[in-house]
Amino acid sequence: MLKNKILHVSKFYPPYKGGIEDVCCSIVNSLDSFSHKVICFNSMRKNHTSLDENGVEVIRVGAMSNCLSQPISFDFFFTLRKVMKTYNPDIVHLHVPNPFSSLMVLFILKKNVKLIVHWHSDIIEQKCSYWFFRPFERLLLKRADRVFVTSPNYREHSLPLADFYDKTVVIPNGISASKMKTPSDLEEKVLQIKSKYGQKKIVFFMGRHVSYKGLNLLIDSEPYIKEDCVILIAGNGPLTAKLKTMSKSDRIIFIGEIKDEEIHSYMTAASVLAFPSVAKNEAFGIVLAEAMFNRTPPVTFSIKGSGVNWVNVKDETGLEVKNGDVQAFGHAIDRILSDEALRQRLGENARQRIVENFTMEKVKTLINDVYNRLLENK
Repeated sequence: MLKNKILHVSKFYPPYKGGIEDVCCSIVNSLDSFSHKVICFNSMRKNHTSLDENGVEVIRVGAMSNCLSQPISFDFFFTLRKVMKTYNPDIVHLHVPNPFSSLMVLFILKKNVKLIVHWHSDIIEQKCSYWFFRPFERLLLKRADRVFVTSPNYREHSLPLADFYDKTVVIPNGISASKMKTPSDLEEKVLQIKSKYGQKKIVFFMGRHVSYKGLNLLIDSEPYIKEDCVILIAGNGPLTAKLKTMSKSDRIIFIGEIKDEEIHSYMTAASVLAFPSVAKNEAFGIVLAEAMFNRTPPVTFSIKGSGVNWVNVKDETGLEVKNGDVQAFGHAIDRILSDEALRQRLGENARQRIVENFTMEKVKTLINDVYNRLLENK
């Protein structure tokens, strides 16, 4: 029996690291009752086509340049048009924000092809160029058959989606089976990490070092954490050097990028996940969900319109404080570190919330239902 065909249009795709890229990859590799193909940009100038680990064809179009975090390539138009003609998809699943690709899809898409716009977040930082794209964004949403949003919070507070509410479907990000699998050497790895840092309690952060992640606020909160601990900051980004200069405490340790197979171990070794994101750019927080799955309670800021405060339920699965209040953030971390009963209660509740709501198996069922309903009406 021939499978219905889904064409995913994404800015990038693994092994490129990013939240949207991971979500796209999880969907492609989970919904095996459909045929999938991916078209995205290549971080290098040349075009490259390959198969991912599950045999899905990934077409990477070389970018000529990069403007306001958006790859630019006129070859993308011609490649996308060719793929649309030869692959003839039943559904195009477009992952946004991705302005350049969105314009290409809008111009090329045939009337008989269903369109899902996966709204990972609003365009927030590129305000100077957004005025140009805004009319096309509205046309894209008008053309869309369904719009996926990652949380009810985001759906309620996203201004671009206000006129298209009836098209929206809440599809949370899901943790893939590979990330839920407990490594056979987990206990040994956790002991090694704890030993490396002198058996001190660990406060863990993982993510890109960019402004909306709020790492400067985590650093500023350190004096308010009285418990004996280390604060491990994983990842890197454009602000890494500045943040290292800003950090004056020897308790704050920048550990760089960690391998995917090490994430489980670090999260299990940690007593608290510090999640200091401050803006709606953080639409969901897949790292937040992964830590909660590992029974590591988070401390977050309140972010109006973000799914962060939907994933983490205040005082049930973790602690939440007023946005930007570094003193309250530090005190909340300290509260968990100093109260083992509280830490365990929050951790167990966190695990249960993720298992019941945010696994890829749950998300797979939701997406599968939307795909099939659209195809029934084709």
